[in-house]
Amino acid sequence: MIPHLSLLLALATLLPQDAAPKDSPAPERSSGLTVHKPAASDGYVLFAPLKSPSIFLLDRDGKVAHEWKHGLPPLAVYLRENGNVLLSSRIDENPTFFGGGLGGRITEYDWDGNKVWEFVLSDEKRSLHHDLEILPNGNVLAIAWEHLSAAEAVEQGRDPRFVEAKGWWPDTVIEIEPQRPSGGKIVWEWRAKDHLVQDFDAKRKNYGQVADRPGRIDVNADHRDQPPMTPEEARLAREEAKKLRELGYAGGDEEKHAEQGDAPREKRGDFLHLNSVHYDPAHDLIALSTPHLHELWILDHSTTTEEARGSTGGKYGKGGDLLYRWGNPRTYGCGTQADQKLFYQHQPDWIPAGHPGAGHILVFNNGSKRGPVEYSSIDELVLPFDPKLGFQREPGKAFGPAEPAWSYTAPEKPDFFSFFISGTQRLANGHTFICSGKQGRFFEVTPAGEIVWEYYNPYGGEIEMTAGNAAPPPKGPSPVEATSCFRATKLAPNHPGLARLRNAAK
Repeated sequence: MIPHLSLLLALATLLPQDAAPKDSPAPERSSGLTVHKPAASDGYVLFAPLKSPSIFLLDRDGKVAHEWKHGLPPLAVYLRENGNVLLSSRIDENPTFFGGGLGGRITEYDWDGNKVWEFVLSDEKRSLHHDLEILPNGNVLAIAWEHLSAAEAVEQGRDPRFVEAKGWWPDTVIEIEPQRPSGGKIVWEWRAKDHLVQDFDAKRKNYGQVADRPGRIDVNADHRDQPPMTPEEARLAREEAKKLRELGYAGGDEEKHAEQGDAPREKRGDFLHLNSVHYDPAHDLIALSTPHLHELWILDHSTTTEEARGSTGGKYGKGGDLLYRWGNPRTYGCGTQADQKLFYQHQPDWIPAGHPGAGHILVFNNGSKRGPVEYSSIDELVLPFDPKLGFQREPGKAFGPAEPAWSYTAPEKPDFFSFFISGTQRLANGHTFICSGKQGRFFEVTPAGEIVWEYYNPYGGEIEMTAGNAAPPPKGPSPVEATSCFRATKLAPNHPGLARLRNAAK
């Protein structure tokens, strides 16, 4: 049975059903740098608070070394090797899509803050959301929602009871070739709707046995055996959705959210809610994160767009079908609730070459509804991968590994818990950098779990969002802080994009 999803419905950031999110306690602390031990790695931290008009670059002493002003509702930010930053941000006026991680726009700024490129995909048919990835060839991978009508969703095999009248939003992954100063050409695309399976209606598309098609996505995986929301659950979801919209993490208008809040939780359009994309240049693979199914997926990027629509072709011969999936094997008929390992995770990234654990996947396992005690963990996975043969799996069994090779949790586990956003990365010295996004907390831990550097973001709160027709937020504590950050990245001091900073210091 698929467990109750724990984060907000309308945002695809669903909350626990009986209360507002229980998160790490807000300690009495000074913002800024709180821990700085000699063992901490050198480098700079790049981040864009969810409700700040600026992108910041911090040095190891917690001082702002550089700032880019943008004035947009930000999500992910990355540094190019030429010193430009790429920012994904939200467009509220989208007529179809709303909810947590809504994007629509990618903007590139040079080191001096001048806008040098912008790409917009935000209309009634598709919208960018959440994350992006800079490819070695200079192109950009991005995630987008694709709208299907209610009738189209039912034709795909979706149970009609779990289709909202306004439609359904399976995800796509696109590769954009920038056309400066504005626009871009989509040169490669993968669409989730081309890789579905369902055992609900033999008269509809994609019919088959879910367990026989592990490379396909079960159209009804998010609601199997799960009851609709109670009226009280729907009321709480609406209230918390308002809070997050007012804090700038979600778009949409009051009418849309009221309709979603009154619906069964699986009736939302956002079926998968992909929240991360990462690229492995050594093997031409793409890693994705679907928190609604509590899984990470891996795709073959060596396919053509045509091959990506089917189940043959590409380096590994499977076209656009999933090559690998991990975290919740019951979604493909190979486990039960007890086998679930991921809980609303974010940022599954390959550890890069030259770093301890190179080739493994590191993931921020948020931990919502993990058990009686909610806590986050950082999990390192050794994938069952052979560069010549691909991902290995015993027939009828779940993909390995059975357990992470390494994990980090707080000594008192509930002390480290971010119910949404967040991310992690392995550093060259073997330490692990962590962004606990809800609290705007960035910290670095050793393999033994010692915190050697810690910083609490003090920035944010300047951007005021009207969020369509949203009414004033309800009274009471908000689940999101004005200083919350979608993600933060630790950059090595010799990163090519920091050349201007190094030259200025000479």
